[in-house]
Amino acid sequence: MEHNYRFSVAPMLDCTDRHFRVLMRQVSRHCLLYSEMVVARALHHIARDGSASRMGERQQRLERLLGFDPIEHPLVLQLGGDDPELLAEAARMGAAWGYDEINLNLGCPSEKVQQGRFGACLMAEPERVARCVAAMAAATPLPVTVKHRIGIDERDSYAELLAFVDTLAAAGAARFAVHARKAWLNGLDPKQNRTVPPLRWDLVHRLKRERPALRIELNGGLEELAPCQEQLAWVDGVMVGRAAYAHPLRWAGVDRQIFGDGGAEEARASTVLRGVLPHAERWCTAGGRLWPIARHLVQVVEGVSGARGWRGW
Repeated sequence: MEHNYRFSVAPMLDCTDRHFRVLMRQVSRHCLLYSEMVVARALHHIARDGSASRMGERQQRLERLLGFDPIEHPLVLQLGGDDPELLAEAARMGAAWGYDEINLNLGCPSEKVQQGRFGACLMAEPERVARCVAAMAAATPLPVTVKHRIGIDERDSYAELLAFVDTLAAAGAARFAVHARKAWLNGLDPKQNRTVPPLRWDLVHRLKRERPALRIELNGGLEELAPCQEQLAWVDGVMVGRAAYAHPLRWAGVDRQIFGDGGAEEARASTVLRGVLPHAERWCTAGGRLWPIARHLVQVVEGVSGARGWRGW
């Protein structure tokens, strides 16, 4: 896990499921991958159902939320929640399941997430978040990290960002993935919150400069590999989201250019598809459907001759 955070693929609901992660692992053997956000309370309810007659069903539900293919390592479980006890329980489950790291979502601005009392709205309650981080760190030997914005609504000064990070660092947060846009909790939907608030890479650079001992990743607005390399002069890691999902092969040079793996061969559409096939065979043999895998393959054939026919399939 050491330095895998130099390049990571951000957790994205409805995108970074186990099938896309297997796909992305064909593109980079070294990058850090994240699960979709899993709600701690949902794991608690499943774990609490101790009926012997429903043990099989319980295991299936846990598999849907936590399951992954071993090829996905290094892999982070992202959790959502605001209750220290539930998050600690979920962190223990993630460790037992075999994840490499636990991450707390403090960046999602959606109304649904706010109603559940997690995501970006928790940036208004740093002491509560600190209790959550401390409980998670005490519950598992795995690194506990956080993903957050530079601010929310009118609470977007650098001083507030610095105080927030200092509070969580003191509680045991091992790394900070900072989306370099603030979030408007009212008035903008999640898609708009990814584009409308201006990027402030300078604030993330300043955070690393003033807290050099902390591990700081930059997220937001990184669309190509060259800018990612440039940002690594200022921060410890870069995190790419929608651009990784929409253009997987754009990142085929990550292992060579970010991780210095001179022996890595750059992935092509054909090698990615061949790499996914064993996973697809195992999945379908176990009773899974092919479509959850195939839906992620459309972007892989971007720019490839005959891609229109593939998309039609």
